[in-house]
Amino acid sequence: MGDIGSSNGTTVPDPSSLPVLFFIPGSKVQETLSELIDTYISNQLSISKTEAITLHAKYFHQYGQTIEGLIRHHEINALHYNSLVDDALPLETLLKPNPELKTFLNSIDRSKVRLRCLTNAYITHARRVLKILGIEAFFEDVTYVDYGVLPFICKPQAGMFGKAMVEAGLGVGDVEKCFFVDDSVGNCVGAREFGWNAVHLVEGGKSSSEFDSQARIQRLEELVGIWPDFFK
Repeated sequence: MGDIGSSNGTTVPDPSSLPVLFFIPGSKVQETLSELIDTYISNQLSISKTEAITLHAKYFHQYGQTIEGLIRHHEINALHYNSLVDDALPLETLLKPNPELKTFLNSIDRSKVRLRCLTNAYITHARRVLKILGIEAFFEDVTYVDYGVLPFICKPQAGMFGKAMVEAGLGVGDVEKCFFVDDSVGNCVGAREFGWNAVHLVEGGKSSSEFDSQARIQRLEELVGIWPDFFK
């Protein structure tokens, strides 16, 4: 489909024909989340905290999401994990509304690009983060990891990017319409291999040899220089 007519006779873009920018705002709760994951692994598997930390890192690097390794190798119930890890995060004390992020999101031209969240978290955690940051209204919807469904699919697996496209109403041939920003270089590599346009958001001033410098940013505002057509 192409453009459609509005009630006043003008022509407006058909939303389904627009490209989609997928990302999840950084919530800066990783340290607290990691502690909860380590404690959960230690308690559920009856191993030391040191062993739990090692297993946590191993599964994260192997699968892109620690919970997948716990499901595959230890038959952990993902919803039980979510209740004691992600949903147990005291987000109300860790996060606050972000005016700078709101300003950035307001600068995106919604007549040129659609905005959707793509997260490896469960929907309850994603919704809490968006609500506390005060940015729910900017996103069409959230593509999330369904902890109640097996097999488990998450970034950077190709299936997760395919799921995001289906939920956004895109066809299999629409990969060139998909634009992706993520703070994980592994997720960005996976997105690019799937055919998406990807930019690595490098936090803390770090750099990565796995992604070219033209597709690395340290602040979201730098996207204006990479994808200028998406901004007002």
